[in-house]
Amino acid sequence: MKRRNKNTQPGNGKVKYVSPRKAGRGRFIFVKLVFVVLFAIILTRLFKIQVLDGSEYSEMAKRQYEIQKELNASRGVVFDRNGNILISNTEFVSFAADPFILGNNIDKVARNFSTVFGKSAAHYLQRIRGGRNFVWLERRVSPDYLQQINLDVDGLIVSPEPKRLYHYGDLAREVLGVTNIDNVGISGIELQFDKRLRGENGYVVMQRDGRMRSFPTVDYPRIEAINGNNLVLTIDLSLQAIAKEELKRGIERNDAESGLVVMMNTKTGAILAMANYPPGGRNRIITDMFEPGSVFKIVTAASAIEHNLRAGSDTIYAEGGKYTGAGGRIIRDSEEHEWLSVREAMMYSSNIVMAKLSDEIGSDRLYKMSRDFGFGVPTGIELPGEVRGNLKRPVRWSGTTLHTMAFGYEVAVTPLQMAAAYAAIANRGVLMRPYLVARELDTRGKTLFEAKPQQIRRVVSAATADTLASFFEDVVRGGTGRNARINGVRIAGKTGTARKYVDGEYSSSEYTASFVGFFPVEDPEIVCLVMMDNPRRGGYYASATSVPVFRNIAERIITTGLLRVPPPAPEDFEEMQRYIYKTSASQKIKDYSKPRVPDVRHYPVAVARHILDRNGYRVTVEGDGIVVDQHPPAGSREVRSTSIKLIASNKKSDDEETIVVPDLRGLSVRSALNRLLVEGLSLDITGSGVVVQQSITPGERVQPGTIVRVQCRPKTAAAQIAGS
Repeated sequence: MKRRNKNTQPGNGKVKYVSPRKAGRGRFIFVKLVFVVLFAIILTRLFKIQVLDGSEYSEMAKRQYEIQKELNASRGVVFDRNGNILISNTEFVSFAADPFILGNNIDKVARNFSTVFGKSAAHYLQRIRGGRNFVWLERRVSPDYLQQINLDVDGLIVSPEPKRLYHYGDLAREVLGVTNIDNVGISGIELQFDKRLRGENGYVVMQRDGRMRSFPTVDYPRIEAINGNNLVLTIDLSLQAIAKEELKRGIERNDAESGLVVMMNTKTGAILAMANYPPGGRNRIITDMFEPGSVFKIVTAASAIEHNLRAGSDTIYAEGGKYTGAGGRIIRDSEEHEWLSVREAMMYSSNIVMAKLSDEIGSDRLYKMSRDFGFGVPTGIELPGEVRGNLKRPVRWSGTTLHTMAFGYEVAVTPLQMAAAYAAIANRGVLMRPYLVARELDTRGKTLFEAKPQQIRRVVSAATADTLASFFEDVVRGGTGRNARINGVRIAGKTGTARKYVDGEYSSSEYTASFVGFFPVEDPEIVCLVMMDNPRRGGYYASATSVPVFRNIAERIITTGLLRVPPPAPEDFEEMQRYIYKTSASQKIKDYSKPRVPDVRHYPVAVARHILDRNGYRVTVEGDGIVVDQHPPAGSREVRSTSIKLIASNKKSDDEETIVVPDLRGLSVRSALNRLLVEGLSLDITGSGVVVQQSITPGERVQPGTIVRVQCRPKTAAAQIAGS
């Protein structure tokens, strides 16, 4: 029997012989093909990973061992005109933990936080063991806690959280504005200059190890943050505080719904104070319109005088206090007069005389004069939300508009527009653009921008402006504004009481009461507008409501000489900013414990107390009003909690036998002579022009009849001396 070869194969009854070599070659080829296919698949996959998706996987790898940390820019600081910091930055810190990385340190961290923050250790243990990869332990706490927490623990995270610091609470809040939770400006100066104040954030790339600990390395880039620029405002902190205090008292005394005060420099247009009460809402000085009433008579009188239609002595029949005007409208005066000169019509605020004057002026000239004074157009102040008011073109006037607009109805203005108009008269006929930002500084204190006073136009001639100023001075001397009188100071101004337009008709019970004044008349420095909305106690006329507030403000300014205190020089701002940005943390800590006592002389007691409180001092006060002295003195280094004694002066001296010597510097010889004669003093003059020196220090008390010797120089030479 034959044995079948194992390499034979049956087929159709026949046996096929296959050699061993051939069979092995087939298996080898099969395996080879399998490996080729697998290699092709792997190669294709590698090509996709390395080439097609390479960048994506590279980024994934970088995210595992790299982290980009943002470097927050510091938002710019805002100063008042005297270098007081109105807005700065503070930084809270928040503590968080990664439970996975904390590992065996969980109990240690819980005990540490329990000791520092006074909560139970179980409280922190419960939070850490909550099963999440990231948990907050404490949010937005003082940076002082950094010194009490053991930060050398893996998995403990410290997160800085910047916060805007408004040093004087709601003082000037409507002007300064606020930022949101992301430190972005949303109102006021903060919004208007957000891009410049915000700066640009930077970043640093950190490397992470296998335990997810981050550390910097020179192999990765670092882009430093660019801090925001700083702003110096024209606002004067002292004047702002005075305006707010007196406005608040006036509103409470007269039970008014609200009120506002705006003060500006008559020569430059610089805003010195903007106060709204109650505070915290919109800045009604630029966002709200009102029918001005008699303060708008500035336009009617200016039109008549400028176009030589009438002189101040010309008389007009006042109809005994009642007159039927255009369209059958009855026009009334608050007092019954027969014949009044144009000057007297302004003194006694006659609506009838103004309506008759408007017939002579005509609609085109009255409209043009209104536009020239700046009504119907925004002033351009650097604040968001300013409205233009409402001044209709003559083609849209009704049959009564000419008469009623002549005494302040059928026209809507903003308080800032009205203040600017009166400032134009004080500035001898030239309208200035109101402005709020004096300078923009970089973080080194270098000036990037400095505002220059900007003339808008000449509204009336200097002669007309002088005539109108004399009208307004008569209003205060013996007219409706006589409650604004201050002995020894020439004040000019105009009252305005207007019915409010409610539900389609003029109310007989709701009013706005306004007074606009400037002083001293011989060389005006400041214009101040006071307005009250719907006073309900003690009468509603401006003479009984807004005028006393103006007088109190002016009296405090004059008796303390606040406007004579020069603002810091630019190099002083550089020094302040060098300290803010360049001083080491350790030095700031030393200075924090024993800082220099701020100079709070010339400030109202409330502001001085706030400044010292903010610096950690205790305060005692002797007297009331404006701070005239302090102990320990300004500039000395005293530990925090030291008691600072403030000596304050009342608005009026208790010593009636002596006279306060006024500041005569910068006045003409005639003005200086008039001022001293009013005060009851004598003058000895050397030279001519304007006063550059005086023998007795301003503010010193002397006996009546004392001789004050002054040295004068021509105006150009005096300007050179002042600028040197």
